Amino acid sequence: MRKETLEIGAEYGEEYTGRYVFQEITWAKRSRIIQKHTKYHPVSGQVVSSDFIAIQAETIWAALKEQPQNQPLTLEKLLGEENGIPIALGELLSQTVNNLCAVTREETAFLSEPSDAKNPTPQSQISAYAKNSVGSQQTSQGSQPEPSSSSSSSSTK
Repeated sequence: MRKETLEIGAEYGEEYTGRYVFQEITWAKRSRIIQKHTKYHPVSGQVVSSDFIAIQAETIWAALKEQPQNQPLTLEKLLGEENGIPIALGELLSQTVNNLCAVTREETAFLSEPSDAKNPTPQSQISAYAKNSVGSQQTSQGSQPEPSSSSSSSSTK
């Protein structure tokens, strides 16, 4: 597994100064993080919502292998809105981990946009037939042929 080391100075605050080591995470780990923070429609399976911040924070946290002794990074701080990490530091950590874990621009765009924005899967024609079949059942019932009684009457003798 690949590793990347960041030496951070005081530009993000004294508490973040030090050496950070990140290690590439596995495909399975990344997939589980994405699944955990993504809600899918129960019938269609389409993405209803995705918490990109949580996905990114957990990915950073999973890849983080070493940090300064005062341990300035925690999952809570990565997720924090009021007492979180500085924006520029978060962007640097995200960029480092995304490059290390091979998260593509397309994946990042997918995670940060609503599912309807760029749905590469065309809508199934089956759903169109299913919608039409409800209305056509009533009109087609009267035109269905009656069961034939000739075959059953010959077998009763």
